[in-house]
Amino acid sequence: MPKTTLKKRFLNVGGNRKDISVPADFDGWDHILLDIDPAGNPDIICDARELQTLEQAQYHAVYCSHNLEHYYHHEVPRVLQGFRHVLKPSGFAMISVPDLEDVIRTMVAKGLDLDDVLYTIGAGIPVLVRDVFYGFGLQMEMSGQDYFSHKTGFTQNSLEAILKRNGFKYVYVKKSPFNIVALAFMRKPAGWALEHFGLIA
Repeated sequence: MPKTTLKKRFLNVGGNRKDISVPADFDGWDHILLDIDPAGNPDIICDARELQTLEQAQYHAVYCSHNLEHYYHHEVPRVLQGFRHVLKPSGFAMISVPDLEDVIRTMVAKGLDLDDVLYTIGAGIPVLVRDVFYGFGLQMEMSGQDYFSHKTGFTQNSLEAILKRNGFKYVYVKKSPFNIVALAFMRKPAGWALEHFGLIA
């Protein structure tokens, strides 16, 4: 019998809703959404600090976009250890967070204050400097939920350091304006991952 290749699956931690786009890297993968808010109809309703209550080693990847900054700094290791718990040994975490170093440099260079517009999203919706530091004010006001607030923040160096302290020994980082994306592996990336992301072993 021919060998069956199982479809890869990823856990989208704190992704809110499945109609929010994820990177094309996950095209064709099974998308399992985990969120604390039931309003977005997630597959799993769970606080990301409680990932170790889930079954172990079930996912090839964890995708976590602009969620890690919603926990206090001392809670971040618990979230990262939860990522390790649900990942297969050869899996990885793709983590996106605001780049506070870039924000601060831009504030100084352009003379911006906290209530000035840093950039716009969607149909011209303004994102203020304070939104990056403390959480998107419009979202918090409309939802009434304080879990949308930001409780910590990262630079490239601090993100790499906390990942490595928590068992992700191989970290690859890409930066774009005001954003950091880290690919974090517990062991040397497998051949499929090297090929998929164009990484150098």
